[in-house]
Amino acid sequence: MEAKAYAILAEGQPLEPYTVERRAPGPEDVLIELMYCGICHTDLIIGNNEGGLAMYPVVPGHEMVGRIAEVGSNVTNLAVGEMVGVGCIADSCRTCHPCQAGDEQYCDSGFTLSFNATDPNGEKTFGGYSSHYTVNQRYAVKIPEGMDPAATAPLLCGGITVYTPLKRFGAGPGKRVGVLGLGGLGHLAIKMSKAMGAHTVMLTSSPGKVGDAEKLGADEVVLTSNEADVQAQAFSFDLIINTISGPHNPDSFVTMLKREGNMCFVGAPQTPIPVTISNLLVGDKTMSGSLIGGIPSTGEMLEFCAEHGITADIEMVNMDQVNEAWDRIEKNDVKYRFVLDLASL
Repeated sequence: MEAKAYAILAEGQPLEPYTVERRAPGPEDVLIELMYCGICHTDLIIGNNEGGLAMYPVVPGHEMVGRIAEVGSNVTNLAVGEMVGVGCIADSCRTCHPCQAGDEQYCDSGFTLSFNATDPNGEKTFGGYSSHYTVNQRYAVKIPEGMDPAATAPLLCGGITVYTPLKRFGAGPGKRVGVLGLGGLGHLAIKMSKAMGAHTVMLTSSPGKVGDAEKLGADEVVLTSNEADVQAQAFSFDLIINTISGPHNPDSFVTMLKREGNMCFVGAPQTPIPVTISNLLVGDKTMSGSLIGGIPSTGEMLEFCAEHGITADIEMVNMDQVNEAWDRIEKNDVKYRFVLDLASL
């Protein structure tokens, strides 16, 4: 079927109306009539061909929420009319150890990104800036009843990105968790860490973000631009979630970690960052990275968010405002995620 969409046709061009062909649902597929799609910074990275990744035309979008319009003959766990989400993962080999363990993001063959990728059938994937999306039932997750579908959309990437390391590294009662960077990822990390029962501290260089962090639930706010404040936090954190995607020096933050503390990177700087190894040696400290999460974890994350009333703080925009939204993201002018209203296509 033909689906309305917005695409970048060539490097340096803006997003514009476009039409894509969606495959008819196979036996294991669902066809989703999309309602909302979050705008993630990864959309900009690929759409603007940073690192030479773009395969034009590019229809971005990997934080999709909609209702199932059709199901294939072998679909067993989803039904027409149900609200579902699709995140970054549109397919994977399904047979390797990571896939069998529910960690499809680490598929040995590489998972199929839900846009700007080639699927196992050799077809190009076009993302969620679109009216419809077809995907294997395994990669569509149910949206719990009562969740705001628009504010839930960014959880399909941003939410699972911070939930995974918070759970893996034991954020909870008795733990002190720092969140470095208050943006699309950071604001969700604060909410989730707090809901898990951890003492949650916002680490930000901007005095203007102190009030926002407190409103989001942070127990404390530390201004990283104040050297005395940073030094006062030495050996105090069990875990720091580092959401910064731009160039930065993590050394001063590593000194904040307790013995055997961990700094987990979920942002993705495009250039190398410096690390002073001696800061890790003193205290058996570690640095780690975490990439989104698998399909079972995404469903678990959504249930957790439904239970604790967690969604993203969003600004809704119509499809014809998407280029303006992209420009504002580049200027860090959003609190904290844009979501496209796909009814405006």
